[in-house]
Amino acid sequence: MTRSGSGHAMTVRDAVFELLQHHGMTTIFGNPGSTELPLFSDLPEGFRYVTGLQESVVVAMADGHALASGGPAFVNLHSAAGVGHAMGSIYSAYRNRAPVVITAGQQSRPLLKADPFLYSEASTELPKPYVKWAIEPARAEDVPAAIARAIHMACLPPAGPVFVSIPLDDWALPCEPPVLREVSGRATPDAANLAQVSAQLEAAADPVLVVGAGVDADGAWEDTVALAEHYQAPVWVAPLSSRCSFPESHPLFAGFLPANEADISRLLGGHDLIAVLGAPVFTYHYEMPATVPPEGAALVQIVSDPHQAAGAVCGTSIVGDLGLSLASLRAAAGTPRPKRRARMRRKARLPKSAGITPALALATLQKLRPEGGIVVEEAPSSRGDVHDHLPIDRASGFFATASGGLGYALPAAVGVALSEPGQSVLAVLGDGSSMYSVQGLWSAVEHGADVIFVVLNNGGYAALKGFAGNKEVVGCDIGHLSLAALAEAQGCPAERVSEPAKLEDTLSRAFAAGGPRLVEVMIDTG
Repeated sequence: MTRSGSGHAMTVRDAVFELLQHHGMTTIFGNPGSTELPLFSDLPEGFRYVTGLQESVVVAMADGHALASGGPAFVNLHSAAGVGHAMGSIYSAYRNRAPVVITAGQQSRPLLKADPFLYSEASTELPKPYVKWAIEPARAEDVPAAIARAIHMACLPPAGPVFVSIPLDDWALPCEPPVLREVSGRATPDAANLAQVSAQLEAAADPVLVVGAGVDADGAWEDTVALAEHYQAPVWVAPLSSRCSFPESHPLFAGFLPANEADISRLLGGHDLIAVLGAPVFTYHYEMPATVPPEGAALVQIVSDPHQAAGAVCGTSIVGDLGLSLASLRAAAGTPRPKRRARMRRKARLPKSAGITPALALATLQKLRPEGGIVVEEAPSSRGDVHDHLPIDRASGFFATASGGLGYALPAAVGVALSEPGQSVLAVLGDGSSMYSVQGLWSAVEHGADVIFVVLNNGGYAALKGFAGNKEVVGCDIGHLSLAALAEAQGCPAERVSEPAKLEDTLSRAFAAGGPRLVEVMIDTG
C-alpha cells in the first residue's frame, strides 16, 4: 500500500535514514565532502560513519562488509572526483557481486544551470557499466524512493553495486514518508530442468563438480558437500574463484582449476558428467587451446547469474538459486555411491630454503591461526602457496577479488572485520597489492578493526615477472619499501621479520594481540 497526502511530515534526510534503519544499513562508509555535508552531519543515534582516506578504500571496505554480512552496504562519495577515485573498487564490487549502494553528492539544483564548481555533468554515466543501475532523481522528493529501489536492485541476483546521485540541497527538503517493503530474489529453476540434471547425475559413472563463488554467495555450502558425498564426486574449484565453496581439507576436494582450456580439459578428462555450480564456464586468463568439455563428457551449469548462463560457451545452463537448486537435487538423489578409498588431493610439502618462502609463511599462518577465522587474500604471486598451505574449511571463510585489480583485500578485510566484531580476520597481502590501498590501515586503527595484516614482501610484482618467463620486465621492482614503517606511521602496530627462526614467534605475538596489527614477512627471492 502506498501513502500520499501526508503533509510532508519529514525531510528527505529523515526518510533516507528511516529506510537505512529498516534494511539494517546502519554503517555508512565514506570520505566526507562538501556536497554531502547534510547527510553525515549529526548522525542519528544507532548509525556509525566509517571514514576512508581515499574513495577506493571506502568502496572496498563496503564491499567486504557486504559480502561478509550477506546484506547491502551503504557508501557516500564526493561528487565526480570521488566517484572517479573509487572506480577501480566499483569495478571490483561489480565483479564480486557485492550489494553496495553508492551515493554521491551533486551540486545544489539552483546552481546547475551555471556549470558550478564540483558539478558532475554526467553523474549517472560516470560509474557505468560497472553498476547495475544509476539514477539522479528528477525531484528532491523522489530521492527516498530512488534509494529504496537501489537497495533492492543491489540485492537481487546477481547482486552488485548501484548508484544514486543526490544534489546538495535535496536533503533538507520535505517529502512523504518512505514505503518500507521487502523484495526476495531467490528462485527455483523449472522442475523439469532440475529433474533432467538429477537423471544425468544418477546415470553418470564418474561425475565431477566444479564450484565457484556463487555456491558460497547463495548459502549452498552444505548442500554442495552433501551432493558431492552422495555421488562421491571429486570437487574442483573454478578458475580464479573469489570465494571458497567447498572444504579444502575434505577427501573429495581435488584442487584448483587453472585458468586455461588445456589444463581444464586435461584435469576433467575421464569424467562423463561435469556439473559446474555457481561459476562461469569457464574463466580463462591465458590462451592454451583445447577441447572443453573434454571428449566423452557432458556439461551442465547451475548459476543464479543469468549473465554467466548466457555467456557459457558449451553445455546446458540453468538459472536459479544454488541453495534451492541443490536441495532439490539432494531430495531426488537415489542410492549413495560407495566411498572412494583415497583422498583426491595430496598434501603439499614445504620446499627447503635458507630464507623465508611464501610456503613457509603460509604454513606457519595455518598452524597458528584460530580455527574458523576468515581469510581475505591478495597475494597474486603466492596464490598457489595459499592454495597448498592455507586450506579454508568453512562457509564465508575466504574472500578475494574477482576483478584481478589490486588494492581490494587490505580495506576489504577492514570491512569484513567491522561486519562481525569478535571475528578473527587474517589478511594475506603482497607488498605491491598493499600499496594500492595502504591508507586502509588508518581506517583499521581509527575504527578498531580486529585484523592481522600479513604482507609477503618479495620486493616487487613477482606475479608479472612469472608471466614474462625469462624476459626482463621493467617497472616491477619496488624493493625500497617498508610496509611496517607505513603501518606504524598510521598508528598500526607492526613488526618486520626476515629470519625463518623468528617467523613463528613473530606471528604468534601478532595473533595474541588484539585490534589491527601488521607483520611484514621478508620473502627470500634468492
